Amino acid sequence: MSSEVAARRDAKKLVRSPSGLRMVPEHRAFGSPFGLEEPQWVPDKECPRCMQCDAKFDFLTRKHHCRRCGKCFCDKCCGQKVPLRRMCFVDPVRQCAECALVSHKEAEFYDKQLKVLLSGATFLVTFGNSEKPETMVCRLSNNQRYLLLDGDSRHEIDIAHISTVQILTEGFPPGEKDTHTYTSLLGSQPASEGGNARATGMSLRFAAPGAESLTQLKLTAGEDAHASRRQSTAWLAAMHKATKLLYESRDQ
Repeated sequence: MSSEVAARRDAKKLVRSPSGLRMVPEHRAFGSPFGLEEPQWVPDKECPRCMQCDAKFDFLTRKHHCRRCGKCFCDKCCGQKVPLRRMCFVDPVRQCAECALVSHKEAEFYDKQLKVLLSGATFLVTFGNSEKPETMVCRLSNNQRYLLLDGDSRHEIDIAHISTVQILTEGFPPGEKDTHTYTSLLGSQPASEGGNARATGMSLRFAAPGAESLTQLKLTAGEDAHASRRQSTAWLAAMHKATKLLYESRDQ
């Protein structure tokens, strides 16, 4: 990929919406798959009362719109200003108590897991039915749209084209299987994470350009160095969190 194309993908612009300033991709097609669209505000004439506590709006009790859900609330029920990274707001914005709680939880992904995904980790990578894995560094692109795999060869996977993610884990209590897998389908909630089980790899299926059927990719954490293994495990855990956010985005 040329530096010119990369710069075009990562280019952003500052826009002003009724809810506040947003730093959005200059080209909409390169927007983050984790992003959420701004909601339509409930029209003022349709909400004479707070949609949480039922307080009547008047000169003293002013109405406010939650920037995440678009509903009408009084100041008591919608007084928190919380960062809303998934809508690209520059500053914290007003949100109702329920939405603020969700946004606080998502902040951990942006403050911690996203940085891990962008930094990348080393895996043994197997494509399709190949029996010979290749050592590659896997990371998320700066615009969060692609998984980039770099080794002797180079591959790019569009996050939006991933249909199934399967996490491989180990570390069950005695008497249970040493390894197991569970499927986190983008379109259904993931199964139990297995308590203290530790992620050792990931298998995913995606639609490759020009391919008639889904392509399978398997990432396995290597055993060579403790630090490298720990970094790979952290990357897998972050990818699991990202998968759940992708599911929520598609369900909006």
